[in-house]
This record gives sequence, C-alpha cells and structure tokens, in this order.
Amino acid sequence: MGTHVSVAEAKASFAGLVRRAQAGEKIIVTRNGKPVACIGPVPAPEPIEYGNLKGIYVADDLSLPEDIIEEFYGDRDK
Repeated sequence: MGTHVSVAEAKASFAGLVRRAQAGEKIIVTRNGKPVACIGPVPAPEPIEYGNLKGIYVADDLSLPEDIIEEFYGDRDK
C-alpha cells in the first residue's frame, strides 16, 4: 500500500521522498488524512517490438486535406 505522508511532511522532505521513490518505494501523499497523490518509481519503458504490425489497421487513404497542409506550411512569404 505504501508509506503515507501529509502534504506538509512531503513539502519538508521532498528530496528524500524522491530518493525513496527512485529506490522503488511508493509514497502516498495525504491531505486531511485522505490520499490525494502518490510519489513512486517511474515504470520501466516497455520494449518496442519493431516490424510486428499484424492486426493493426491502417486507413486506406493516408492523405491529408489540402487546407491542413496549407495551414502546416503557413505563409512562407512573411
């Protein structure tokens, strides 16, 4: 469930809480005794599997409307 700390405690010891979260601990921040936020480790990124597009639908027409293209390039004379 994680360690609970008040907003005031979190403010006073934020750097230490970040170190603990970086080490894997989940810290729940409370206000008036109720959980309002959590500080925890960032999840590891999932590996990207290149080349496996089986089952992914891609639209038949990938062209952009002309007005979108014009808006993207803007007025280059200015």
